[in-house]
Amino acid sequence: GFCIGKKNWVMIDTVAGAKSSAIAYSIAETAKANHLKPYEYFKHLLTVIPDHMDDTDRSFLEELLPWSDELPAECRKPMK
Repeated sequence: GFCIGKKNWVMIDTVAGAKSSAIAYSIAETAKANHLKPYEYFKHLLTVIPDHMDDTDRSFLEELLPWSDELPAECRKPMK
Protein backbone atom coordinates (compact mmCIF):
# COMPACT_ATOMS: atom_id res chain seq x y z
CA GLY A 1 0.00 0.00 0.00
CA PHE A 2 0.83 3.68 -0.25
CA CYS A 3 0.59 6.23 2.51
CA ILE A 4 0.17 10.04 2.33
CA GLY A 5 -0.68 12.71 4.82
CA LYS A 6 0.50 14.54 7.92
CA LYS A 7 -1.55 13.96 11.04
CA ASN A 8 -4.26 11.69 9.65
CA TRP A 9 -2.50 9.10 7.52
CA VAL A 10 -4.39 7.63 4.60
CA MET A 11 -3.66 4.09 3.47
CA ILE A 12 -4.17 3.43 -0.23
CA ASP A 13 -4.38 -0.14 -1.52
CA THR A 14 -4.11 0.30 -5.30
CA VAL A 15 -1.79 2.08 -7.70
CA ALA A 16 -4.77 3.82 -9.33
CA GLY A 17 -5.93 5.00 -5.90
CA ALA A 18 -2.44 6.24 -5.11
CA LYS A 19 -2.30 8.19 -8.38
CA SER A 20 -5.72 9.74 -7.75
CA SER A 21 -4.78 10.69 -4.20
CA ALA A 22 -1.48 12.16 -5.37
CA ILE A 23 -3.31 14.32 -7.92
CA ALA A 24 -5.79 15.60 -5.31
CA TYR A 25 -2.96 16.21 -2.81
CA SER A 26 -0.93 18.06 -5.45
CA ILE A 27 -3.89 20.29 -6.36
CA ALA A 28 -4.50 21.08 -2.68
CA GLU A 29 -0.85 21.90 -2.00
CA THR A 30 -0.58 24.04 -5.15
CA ALA A 31 -3.72 25.90 -4.07
CA LYS A 32 -2.16 26.58 -0.66
CA ALA A 33 1.10 27.73 -2.27
CA ASN A 34 -0.95 30.24 -4.27
CA HIS A 35 -2.77 31.57 -1.17
CA LEU A 36 -6.06 29.83 -1.94
CA LYS A 37 -8.46 28.05 0.39
CA PRO A 38 -8.24 24.43 -0.85
CA TYR A 39 -11.85 23.53 -0.01
CA GLU A 40 -13.25 26.60 -1.79
CA TYR A 41 -10.90 26.03 -4.74
CA PHE A 42 -11.98 22.39 -5.15
CA LYS A 43 -15.63 23.46 -4.84
CA HIS A 44 -15.11 26.04 -7.59
CA LEU A 45 -13.37 23.50 -9.85
CA LEU A 46 -16.11 20.92 -9.33
CA THR A 47 -18.77 23.53 -10.10
CA VAL A 48 -17.20 25.03 -13.24
CA ILE A 49 -15.63 22.03 -14.99
CA PRO A 50 -18.89 20.05 -15.48
CA ASP A 51 -20.33 23.04 -17.38
CA HIS A 52 -17.60 22.59 -20.00
CA MET A 53 -17.59 18.81 -20.48
CA ASP A 54 -18.87 19.09 -24.06
CA ASP A 55 -16.53 21.95 -25.03
CA THR A 56 -13.85 21.19 -27.59
CA ASP A 57 -12.03 24.38 -26.62
CA ARG A 58 -10.24 23.79 -23.33
CA SER A 59 -8.93 27.35 -22.97
CA PHE A 60 -11.31 27.86 -20.02
CA LEU A 61 -8.87 25.76 -17.97
CA GLU A 62 -6.41 28.68 -17.92
CA GLU A 63 -8.90 30.63 -15.79
CA LEU A 64 -9.05 27.74 -13.29
CA LEU A 65 -5.34 27.51 -12.60
CA PRO A 66 -4.47 28.39 -8.99
CA TRP A 67 -2.48 31.47 -10.03
CA SER A 68 -5.25 32.85 -12.25
CA ASP A 69 -6.54 36.34 -11.51
CA GLU A 70 -9.96 35.13 -12.74
CA LEU A 71 -10.67 32.98 -9.66
CA PRO A 72 -13.48 34.21 -7.40
CA ALA A 73 -12.58 36.08 -4.22
CA GLU A 74 -14.04 33.35 -2.01
CA CYS A 75 -11.24 31.03 -3.17
CA ARG A 76 -8.55 33.40 -1.91
CA LYS A 77 -7.14 33.58 1.60
CA PRO A 78 -7.28 37.06 3.11
CA MET A 79 -3.95 38.88 2.89
CA LYS A 80 -2.33 39.55 6.26
